[in-house]
Amino acid sequence: MGEAFAGRTVGKKAMLWGILAQSIPDIDFISSLWLNTADHLLAHRGFTHSLLFAVLVSPLFALFAEKWHRPHNISYKRWLSFFGTVILVHIFLDAFNNYGVGWFEPFSHYRISFNIMYVADPFFSIVPGIALLMLLILPKRKIERRFWWKTGVVAGFIYLLYCTGNKIYINHRVKKLLDSQQVAYTRFFTTPAPLQNWLWFVVAGNDSGYYTGYVSVFDSQESIQLHYSPRNDSLLLLVKDNKDVNKLIRFSQQFYTLEHNADTILFNDLRFGQIIGWQNPEERFAFYYYLQPKLDNTLAVQRGRFAKWDKEVFQSFLHRIRGN
Repeated sequence: MGEAFAGRTVGKKAMLWGILAQSIPDIDFISSLWLNTADHLLAHRGFTHSLLFAVLVSPLFALFAEKWHRPHNISYKRWLSFFGTVILVHIFLDAFNNYGVGWFEPFSHYRISFNIMYVADPFFSIVPGIALLMLLILPKRKIERRFWWKTGVVAGFIYLLYCTGNKIYINHRVKKLLDSQQVAYTRFFTTPAPLQNWLWFVVAGNDSGYYTGYVSVFDSQESIQLHYSPRNDSLLLLVKDNKDVNKLIRFSQQFYTLEHNADTILFNDLRFGQIIGWQNPEERFAFYYYLQPKLDNTLAVQRGRFAKWDKEVFQSFLHRIRGN
């Protein structure tokens, strides 16, 4: 986007502006230096990913860049439109995965989650990555540069549309399967399993508990294998003095369960899927937080996500993607 905006005027430095503008919302990572895990979960992708933040920061970036590159033929309004667009694209893309983005902070704590892409999808990044490499290699005045920035932007956009189509298809299919299997639910979502967009993790249930399972866009069977996890809200009485509980419930958007595990009480956020759940439906959820006793919760979001991956697990993953 930086190359498209000002590559012919300020050269490859335009891409540096694009990198800086695209990265600035993630400055909230520094909150982890002084906040505990529960507070940081809500701070991350909070205010710095809001529409208000984009409105406040874009004029400052535009003013600095416009002065830095003088003399040039780029107006302040054009700089402003560039920085505003890049920052808005960042917070828009972040809403495509399952973490949740606080677009309306500080006026509303409601989080936007489209659950359309896994947080790290290499198929989204391959073509833009190649385009970036070519833009770094090619000289400033080469006409081929226009082809590569267009390729990078358009390829990413097309893949987003493809993933959105998969999401619509999976949601429609899963709702029919749940109805045919007479599964009662008041809350429901689907989200991609790791690193791709063909195998999807399904959660459906209510305040009593949740059914979980996996569906591939290539499935042919008219059924879905489901595993039930009770929510176990009664365990909240044992941790009523834990100040993190309400923050975790808010972060999970009500998609949570509690469980005894040995001598601990775990809080599971179901939105982040299971560790190799397509192979073992009783596997632990990827997000689990120790409520009692207070143990290390630094990596609660993706705790052990790929710890059990080996050749056999990877083969079963590919087999499940191909459909049942």
